[in-house]
Amino acid sequence: MKVLIVDDEKHVRHAIRMLVHWEACGVSEVIEAESGDQAIEVITALSPPVVLTDMRMPGKDGVALMEWIQVNSPATRVVVVSGYDDFDLVRQVIRRGGMDYILKPVDPVEINEALNKATQAWRTAEQDRNRQTMQAMEVNRMRPHYADKLLTEIVSGIANTPLSITPLREELRLPAAIQICNAAVMSTTQLDADILDKYKTRRALLSFSLINICNEFLGTSQTGVAFRHLERMDEIILLYWGEPSRWPLLLQDIHTGIKTALRCYMHIGVGSFGSFGAFPIAAATAYQEARQALWKRDVLQTADWMHQSSQTRQSIRLPQLPEMEEELRLSALSCNANRVSIAVGHWIAAVAELPSVTAEQLASWNQELDWMLARWLNDRPGDIDGEELADESGSIHALPVDNRGTLSLPLWQRQVENRLLAAGQALTPSHSPNNPTIRDIARYLDAHYNEDISLQDMASRFYLSREYISRKFKQEYGVNLSDYLCQIRMSKAKLLLLNDKLRLHHIAGMVGYQDEKYFGKVFKKLEGVTPGEFRRRHSANPQPLPHTARDLPTHH
Repeated sequence: MKVLIVDDEKHVRHAIRMLVHWEACGVSEVIEAESGDQAIEVITALSPPVVLTDMRMPGKDGVALMEWIQVNSPATRVVVVSGYDDFDLVRQVIRRGGMDYILKPVDPVEINEALNKATQAWRTAEQDRNRQTMQAMEVNRMRPHYADKLLTEIVSGIANTPLSITPLREELRLPAAIQICNAAVMSTTQLDADILDKYKTRRALLSFSLINICNEFLGTSQTGVAFRHLERMDEIILLYWGEPSRWPLLLQDIHTGIKTALRCYMHIGVGSFGSFGAFPIAAATAYQEARQALWKRDVLQTADWMHQSSQTRQSIRLPQLPEMEEELRLSALSCNANRVSIAVGHWIAAVAELPSVTAEQLASWNQELDWMLARWLNDRPGDIDGEELADESGSIHALPVDNRGTLSLPLWQRQVENRLLAAGQALTPSHSPNNPTIRDIARYLDAHYNEDISLQDMASRFYLSREYISRKFKQEYGVNLSDYLCQIRMSKAKLLLLNDKLRLHHIAGMVGYQDEKYFGKVFKKLEGVTPGEFRRRHSANPQPLPHTARDLPTHH
């Protein structure tokens, strides 16, 4: 903490320096000024929490200085040290927020008590300011979530009265009366594999980017809002209450904006301006229409990106996965890639003969496959672990579509084949003393240690549940997956630290940590020293890196 002494007499400043127990008050730096004008320069530059000032000085005196502090640095605490026992001066000091008035010659007890009281008052006020700042930051962080919650309730039909939308009207400054309303829906699960792989560990960022693009256009016209459905996290919803004739043009601008900014092709389901009543009831009905239009779209068609619920669908008999279950299960148990490919090919061929396939049907087939694979594992004789394949969270799988949102049968075949082969390996772990899939995961970690990797990423990539990977990885290597990854990263970091030209934050990024401080904590926990200490030791006295009990296990 800094303290500023303001007095035009040098010997007074010196005496105060000698009499005060600075360390006991937590003061680390004492600054001096000869006048009020010089004090203002110091306060502006260094912001000392406490000022000890004389009252009678040439130029700007103590009263004028306190007036300036009261306006420009109100958090600063002021103690007056004066040679004038003047009631009028004392009254002015109190009026301007001064904490104490000490007479010269200075009494050591009085000055130390006054300074201690001033520093404590500043610390208490600073804690309050920090708490208020954190609360404000938390409110700002939660505000978008709060708005999303209110909007989700509207489209879900929970908030359907004028009174229930009052908080939302205040939060988003909605028009006083919304007579008509329409909705549009997008789903990140209907994007192609390339864009989803790019945002694999940052799905929230993908949704945030999409919402920002949509609100850029809606906000400019002040005719709507885009938000994330909190119960269907893959969905981005747009509500629009502007001129109906402008709606298709606005959606075209949004579609183009997404394509330009994110380089992806977004399909959009659109509701209608029907006679559903006023907002918010109209919003809930339009949302249901738009969502149905998006999921009922024909994924075999490439022409349109905008889909409306008025489109009719021909009733056709769909191939049923349960009818092929035994063939698929036997192929999985064979653990033979060719056998699996043939079995999956029969299913894909049946789908290829259909005149149309909706996005909803694709999602339903993926869900059926989830249940089927989970049942195989849960019904396994003697299996008490209840191992499951991904995705155990119940979320919708990304659809097997190309970069225009059209069904890609080759991609879907590869996805199903991979899942069946993973199921076969999970069903027959006793056929081999080592689990080849877990070894593949370890090799992947070795090659991609510098990327942001989580257990869920591995579950999605290798089509196994997080619990299964965690359990089997520990059995295979004696450590859990995250510890194994840390060991790889620390091993690489130790080599990089031998290069004095690499900065620590660069090394942190090179081994997969975006936060240099967190990297330092992990390094010290595993190695017993900070990265800087490790560098100094080995740079000053080059020697082979020490072998420890944490050396990585080998795999073949």
